[in-house]
Amino acid sequence: MAATIKDIAEKAGVSIATVSRVLNFDETLSVGDETKKRIFEVAEELSYQKRKTRKNLVPKIAIVHWYTEQEELNDLYYMSIRLGIEERAKSHNLQLATYFYDDFEAINQDQLQGIVAVGKFSNEQAEEFKKAARNVVFVDSSPDPEKFDSVIVDFERATERVLDHFIAKGHTQIGYIGGREAYREHSTTLDDQREQTFIKYLSGRGMLREDAMFIGSFTVKDGHRLMSQAIAELGDSMPSAFFAGNDSIAIGSLQALHEHGIRVPEQVSIIGVNDISVSKYIFPALSTVKVYTEVMGETAVDLLVERITERKIAKQVVIATKLKLRQSSK
Repeated sequence: MAATIKDIAEKAGVSIATVSRVLNFDETLSVGDETKKRIFEVAEELSYQKRKTRKNLVPKIAIVHWYTEQEELNDLYYMSIRLGIEERAKSHNLQLATYFYDDFEAINQDQLQGIVAVGKFSNEQAEEFKKAARNVVFVDSSPDPEKFDSVIVDFERATERVLDHFIAKGHTQIGYIGGREAYREHSTTLDDQREQTFIKYLSGRGMLREDAMFIGSFTVKDGHRLMSQAIAELGDSMPSAFFAGNDSIAIGSLQALHEHGIRVPEQVSIIGVNDISVSKYIFPALSTVKVYTEVMGETAVDLLVERITERKIAKQVVIATKLKLRQSSK
């Protein structure tokens, strides 16, 4: 049975109203980041299905997270991966330390047998990790697949699945609200597979509308800003469907559509990516591509254990996705 807002409130020790407003990213709510973090983590934990595994190792490993703790609150995708890593590490009886980007330099002070690096890291950063621990696994990026283990998502197929669905439902005008990311140590902007696939797919069918593509960052705030911009600039030529690069962007976009009196999904359908735990609690419940973030975290730890104990050849695991249709799309 799925966890309810009441379940989350009881475990987090806050009111149902507070949980509801936090999960809907209500910026008017005056509540501290620690409370928000506790609510988000409880929501993830209650939707997480623990898997049993053997307990035969006790090395010390570390999670190195490319986000700061504050940034993680704006993109729950990475929080969910982190929680998957933490749970799997417990089941393997591993000692686990966690470092956020702000603590990057501190990893060299620890005696580590392995690192799980979560986020986007360059080749230069990968080599720095190698100095701190012999065994390194990357989650959500693959700096050097011949040298390092990695766990990535097939965002190309995920994007194609969303566009297939929109077209099958009769949408001929489809917009895009997305984000881009950059390595921490320099300003290079990374190509986003969702955006590139969106362009390639619709261009090949003569359906691409470049004027209906809006790019910012992967946050609720930018989702709201970009959808508001789309409404202002496109007016009556608004697409009947939007693909959002992640659920945070989709949630902000829904807020903007509500504020402008645009009915979802009657006038505009929207589908996000990730299926973060809060997606089913917002209104209307968000259609999204399920990314098995907990499995990503689990797989990363399993790969690290293999590396520590026996395997020498690098391995890349590509995680499949699943389209989950809810109320925000026809």
